[in-house]
Amino acid sequence: MQEGFTYLETGKYAEAETFFEIILKEYPDNKTARLCYGRAVGLNSNPEKAEHLFTNLLNDFPNDFEVKLNYGEALLWNKKCKEAKTYFKTLIEEDSKSFPALLSYANTLSNLKAYEDALIYVNKALEVLPGNPNALNSKKYMYLGYAYQKQQAQKYEEAEALLKENLKLFNNDKDTLINLANLYLIANRLEDAKRIYNLLAENPENKLISLNGLALVSHLNGKEKEALQLSEQAFLSLGADTEPKLVQPTAERYIQALIWNKKYKTANLLISNLIESKPNENWLLALRATLNIYKSDFKKSVTDYNQILVNDSTSFDGNLGKANAKKALGFYKDAYASAENTLKFYKNQKDATNFIKDLNTSFTPFYDGKASYSFDNGDNEAFSFQNTLEFPLSLKFKLLGNYGYRTTNNTVTNNKATSNDFSLGLSYQLLSNVVFKGMAGITSAKAESSEYAQLLTDISFNIKPFKLQTLDIGYKREIQSFNADLLDREIVMNNYYANYNLSTNFNLGWFTQYYYTSQNDDNTRNLLFTSLYYTILSKPSLKAGFNYQYISFKNQVPTVYFSPDKFNAAEVFVNLIKDEVITKPNEWFYELTAAAGLQYIEDASSQSTYRFQGKLGFKFSERCLANIFGTRSNIASATAAGFTFTEIGLRFKWYLFDKPVFRK
Repeated sequence: MQEGFTYLETGKYAEAETFFEIILKEYPDNKTARLCYGRAVGLNSNPEKAEHLFTNLLNDFPNDFEVKLNYGEALLWNKKCKEAKTYFKTLIEEDSKSFPALLSYANTLSNLKAYEDALIYVNKALEVLPGNPNALNSKKYMYLGYAYQKQQAQKYEEAEALLKENLKLFNNDKDTLINLANLYLIANRLEDAKRIYNLLAENPENKLISLNGLALVSHLNGKEKEALQLSEQAFLSLGADTEPKLVQPTAERYIQALIWNKKYKTANLLISNLIESKPNENWLLALRATLNIYKSDFKKSVTDYNQILVNDSTSFDGNLGKANAKKALGFYKDAYASAENTLKFYKNQKDATNFIKDLNTSFTPFYDGKASYSFDNGDNEAFSFQNTLEFPLSLKFKLLGNYGYRTTNNTVTNNKATSNDFSLGLSYQLLSNVVFKGMAGITSAKAESSEYAQLLTDISFNIKPFKLQTLDIGYKREIQSFNADLLDREIVMNNYYANYNLSTNFNLGWFTQYYYTSQNDDNTRNLLFTSLYYTILSKPSLKAGFNYQYISFKNQVPTVYFSPDKFNAAEVFVNLIKDEVITKPNEWFYELTAAAGLQYIEDASSQSTYRFQGKLGFKFSERCLANIFGTRSNIASATAAGFTFTEIGLRFKWYLFDKPVFRK
């Protein structure tokens, strides 16, 4: 039977099955042949039959320890791990020094993810047979599984310790290093991840793994060009002798890097060519969906993600990708469902939990307060205090509240005035791409010669008519309150406005705003503002552009307020932002805008202008942040005759709860 033994030892299970089947025809009661036949059948993808064969053997040889071991192993082949655990434990009680019993029990515990106990028993097996390669290999994967379990529980330091312990046993083991690098990526320890990928690169066989990993590290560090250079180097090194399992991840990383760098045409060409030869493969569908996400073709992305889920309902890319696309389209219920479905298959997965956390934040009640002091060269100064409350009651419906207090005076005339504004309202998502917002309230003002109350209103529709476009249209009734003299005159402004923003896939953007204002002093105003800008960097956001503003009043009343027949202003600007929304707890966020230009008041000569705006804030936790802010400008406005205006202030934002009130 040596020929059959050789087949089993060399993994030729089909040949072994055929060989021992022939032997058993001549020697049907031979125990060894029956054992070997059962093993060959089980290892040749028929574990149910193997378990039946070993059950019969066990009935014939109930006290044979080798038969018992093989029966236990058949339970493992059939994924009956709980039964196997109980069975192997009885075998260890029968023979506590049996290496195969100890190792099989350890492997059973490992399959049940009881890694701590599994390591105890694999060490006992190694005490019986020190240095046994099968036991050492099992021990390595137990450490990897245990570390992954800790990683999923977001116990990153414990996972790191386990992987480092594995490296002590298996010096520079590739699998362990890859897992350690991945852990550092998830824990956002990017420099540590880079160090591990460079360590992997010391072995030429790991060159592609290293380059693919380093490209991802560069991307996470916001160094997109570097990511593309690294991934392109890996992609161009692919050849006929490349290990097959490395071809796909290398091509995938290169296409991702092209997308990160907004080289959409090249990425689309590569994806299309690959899909022609490999249609309906999930990794290619996921790449095409990602490309369309970046291009804001979210509906096309959903189509691909749906196909991925048809192919594999457990797909991580399919479930979480669909969640992101649905969120972008305004289908928030579907977005939650897809993210939660991700967690059914990938428990505690960080990206999915963070997605739900971010989505929760957008529907969590919050308070936003702002206090400021301003002054201008017309001797006006003002203190104001604004309070905003937003309270979502569902994915579509929000209650809104606002209270504002402002006191202003002129330091030369000593004219003083105060105003109190109070309004309530609601926001409702009418369609996935249309949101209605309505506010109504009262302002009460007290000035030197008058005291009055007026109605406040702000009604608007936020519309996303097409991809990369937003449109706001609305009506706003307010009181002119810039300084004490204006408050005293009780000037009511009825503003009809529209805001339109167009983004592109090549970093250019265009924003336009138009206001038509009718006032109760029989004056009207037309205001047009337009801005053409270019995004130079995305992390942090750096934009530069050109602004143009036009203002015209029907009546000129310069002694009352700035009301030119025509006013033109043009400026160039740069804007640097680290957005508070993407800022992590215990980190700073900021914004700085600098602009310079010219303004033309009616037919007078041009005047130079400047504008500086900035804010600096700190995010204390997921629920609390604060920032200081300031503005300095000499651009004329429709509310101020003075050309120099300064404002400084403090803002505080606090989320009242840790999640939406309507979610359990």
